[in-house]
Amino acid sequence: MKRSLLNKLILGSCTGPFMFGILIFVLIFVAGDLLFQAAKLIIEQGVALGVVTRLFFYRLPEVIVMTIPMSSLLSTLLGMSTLNAGSELIALRSLGIPFTRILRPVIAASVMISLIGFGLNETVVPFGAIAADRLMKFEIMKHQASVVQEKVFLRDEEGGKLKRVLYIDTLDPEAGTLSGIMMHEFDSEGRLSHTLNARRGMWQNSQWWIEDGRMYDVNAEGEVNLLLRFERQMLALRLSPEQLQRSTRRPGDMSAHELWSYIKQGEAIESQLSQLWVMFHLKMAVPWACVIMAVLGAGFGASRRGRSGGGVGFGISVVIVFAYYVVMSLCRALGEAGNIPPLIAGWGPNIVFFFIAIFFAWRVDRI
Repeated sequence: MKRSLLNKLILGSCTGPFMFGILIFVLIFVAGDLLFQAAKLIIEQGVALGVVTRLFFYRLPEVIVMTIPMSSLLSTLLGMSTLNAGSELIALRSLGIPFTRILRPVIAASVMISLIGFGLNETVVPFGAIAADRLMKFEIMKHQASVVQEKVFLRDEEGGKLKRVLYIDTLDPEAGTLSGIMMHEFDSEGRLSHTLNARRGMWQNSQWWIEDGRMYDVNAEGEVNLLLRFERQMLALRLSPEQLQRSTRRPGDMSAHELWSYIKQGEAIESQLSQLWVMFHLKMAVPWACVIMAVLGAGFGASRRGRSGGGVGFGISVVIVFAYYVVMSLCRALGEAGNIPPLIAGWGPNIVFFFIAIFFAWRVDRI
């Protein structure tokens, strides 16, 4: 059989289920989360339908990206199950074509899908998250009491050039207090020049005052030297607590590139950044789960006996995806607590399910 015909046969059997998976998983997420939140905002808080609709579309890209690994699993599981039930896989293997060759177009397509998902995570998803967060702060939460925010970022730019980056562990706009403050300052050429950290801060007399901190100098070679320790000093930040709340961003809304840049700057002064490292590795690892899920679904589907409906395949996919996210949640919790390295916390689920996928793929040619 020609390679092009074989590739078309394999990919053709998986394309329909993949599109079906995107649709059905998006509907599940939308019905289970976004629509419930939208109804709550409209009924309980009287938010206008137009505002809620905008919030819905801002968050939709994130939901779509989350469903891509699930859809990859469902597509190959149903596609290979169909080929197996119709004896196409038996015919291919009788021609001496191993299952590893059958997997080639699946892997190639899943790699492409992973790259697309990663690209969306770096561009469209952060943009939508920022827009949704600002919509919540400016139009939905503007008449409500301030709430405490944790682990937020602020980028201060002048003339299109980055001037400083501020990281805050906890921000309480109502009390006008900060805790766990870290700030990086940049020169006119965009080079990191100074950095400081402080234990706490407070809004007094229309100024931010920070306490119990250190300031460091960063030279052109990247060497960090302690300049001074201070008990109390003014922070060069003109934003009020309410303005600061509106301007900050959460790490989860940042791209992997933005997180990497900030983490490397924080490492220069030996800051505790394990939680951010875990988040960075997760942002890198989750898109590549598409490849692992595609191979796992293909191996599982090709090893199944008899014909079964799409509902059974969908149910199996849900169970596998649930198991993946359970492992991911466990690894993330252990990584953020410092019990395992952030690299393992982020990539651990992929490693575990990679070996499971390899086992099922290896098992096909031995049945």
